[in-house]
Amino acid sequence: MAWVMTIVPLVLLALGFPFFLCLLATALIVLKSFYDVPMVAIHQVMFGSIDQYALLAVPFFIFAGELMSRGGISSRILRFVASIVGGMRGSLPMTSLGLAAIFGAISGATTAAVAAVGSLTYPRMREAGYSERFAGALITAESAIDNLIPPSLGFVIYGVASGTSIPALSAAGILPGLVLAVFFGGYIYYYARRTGTRERQPFSVTELVGASRDGLWALGAIIIVLGGIYTGIATPTEAAGVACVYAMIVTVFVYRETTLAGVFELATRSMYLTSMVFLIVATAGLYSWLLTISGAPQASTEFIANLHAPTWVVLVIVNIFLLFVGAVLDIASAMLVFTPLLAPIGQTLGLDPVHFGVIVVMNLTIGTFVPPHGLNIFVCQAMFKVPSSELYPGLVPFIALAIAALMVVTYIPGLSLWIPHAIY
Repeated sequence: MAWVMTIVPLVLLALGFPFFLCLLATALIVLKSFYDVPMVAIHQVMFGSIDQYALLAVPFFIFAGELMSRGGISSRILRFVASIVGGMRGSLPMTSLGLAAIFGAISGATTAAVAAVGSLTYPRMREAGYSERFAGALITAESAIDNLIPPSLGFVIYGVASGTSIPALSAAGILPGLVLAVFFGGYIYYYARRTGTRERQPFSVTELVGASRDGLWALGAIIIVLGGIYTGIATPTEAAGVACVYAMIVTVFVYRETTLAGVFELATRSMYLTSMVFLIVATAGLYSWLLTISGAPQASTEFIANLHAPTWVVLVIVNIFLLFVGAVLDIASAMLVFTPLLAPIGQTLGLDPVHFGVIVVMNLTIGTFVPPHGLNIFVCQAMFKVPSSELYPGLVPFIALAIAALMVVTYIPGLSLWIPHAIY
């Protein structure tokens, strides 16, 4: 049975089938061939997989991201960030990086960040003389920070799949996300210095004050989401819902950059994206259920235990495995399929479940900009027409830096656990 569950989805994936169909077809074959289970169990398990209160945060954060990118919130946050870093070398890409980090504090979806941040900063970087290779790679890679800075859809899904506290996971992602941003920021400064790019504008207190005043309503969305979650006033799902209402009011009645009809259009698009995510969640939940009843988690735990290897060696193996998985699967599918296998390994190693969750999510987050299947790559190429011959080489330094940041987060648990322990 094990070979069927391994080979069949890989073959179907290679033939070009959508991933949810690969999982569903494999589950049907296994259930009909190896188990005497009524087919109604398939429906029950699939609906049970999406019958999770925490998953309500997914459509809310997707909708909030759409409202931000189309309703003038992102552009005002861009001006605010630019007013802070305007005196630095490489100020335009630094601004783009800062906007990606702030956008992550509201949206939580990497593909939304590529679209929202890229549409504002990619043309400006190209006009300033930055190469297509560098600008495209930066937009593609920096948007992954969106999945670490809370609120994060990755942490929501991992929390649902593993039973780990979602607020604790969200708090744990703050410092790792900032570590990744610092690594990328260092490279941006080095690149701008090496290429002699001088688009710097002098720092202006007047501009900072003006940008802060203009972006006050936009920055309020961050306060609502993070403040609601970490003060205990609201759950991540409730904070996401309030953020959507707030964003609608600001974009329609304050900034007036969209209409009620435009909000309906964005809601329709968000519904379509949500349906795709939930379809994957449902079928991946069925596949994970099969893994569980087959005894695969127990077998993987025993295998790791029998290696008698040091913890750091096992973590290297886990990281390599997850980096490979993240390069070929989307985050939601990968976490739902492999969490039942990986979570017991973390327990066997004696790792804090929150820290291990950050390791898993950060690995798969890096996969969003690893060629050839990273989702962020597809969005960047669709929006900005950056050819693979330019984008792939440009991503190499960002991938190397992300892996270096991953190693730091993996072997310094305090980066993940300090804030959760301080709050909870």
